[in-house]
Amino acid sequence: MMPIPDFPDEHRTALVTGANRGIGRAVAHELHARGLRVVAAARRAEDARTTAAAIGAGAHWCVLDTTDADSITRSRAEIGPVDVLVCNAGVLLDAGTDPLSVPLDLVERTLEVNLLGTWRVLQAFVPPMVDRGWGRVVVVSSGTTAEFGGRLFAGTPGYSLSKSALNGLTTLLAAQTEGTGVLVNAVNPGRVRTRMMPTQEQLPAEAARFIADTATLPDGAPTGQFLTEKRVPTP
Repeated sequence: MMPIPDFPDEHRTALVTGANRGIGRAVAHELHARGLRVVAAARRAEDARTTAAAIGAGAHWCVLDTTDADSITRSRAEIGPVDVLVCNAGVLLDAGTDPLSVPLDLVERTLEVNLLGTWRVLQAFVPPMVDRGWGRVVVVSSGTTAEFGGRLFAGTPGYSLSKSALNGLTTLLAAQTEGTGVLVNAVNPGRVRTRMMPTQEQLPAEAARFIADTATLPDGAPTGQFLTEKRVPTP
């Protein structure tokens, strides 16, 4: 990991998981442009290092595998306090399947990364935010969830279920941290041109601005929300 120097208090530290490509990489760029001290996290050191170099001076990187508790513990010790956490790391493994025929090993892997992986990261980095009395958490969700409930998209059953569960986890965490100065929200960035969906029109940079707005909400803004439009709530 690249050594991270001390920064003045006004420079918030933002950790972005799955920052090596697509939406995560764009969010890391956007938060860096807004003056945050950004740490780009990825499973492979080469990917994380390359991302930080592309972002520019002052960007940092770490190796973080959301499925590996030891990896998360090491990252937490190396990074230090995190003020803004963007949980973006995720997989889409079961496109084109259906609930009655999808191989359950794909569902298991999807839940391990998308749900439990995010949960591990939250358990590692959110309690110190609560102790310090300030924090912003953004969980990158999906439109396949039909917001907080309703009919899920059946063409990616494991993925849809994992993202719906993330929405539920968001509400749990928001309720747990209410009144602490920590805001927790889920976002649906819409259909974005990434490796998962290479034919979409919206560029990652467009989605990143929306996510970064949510990651820098002012004090008193709503928490426990599923934000689906390209605007953020006001206090």
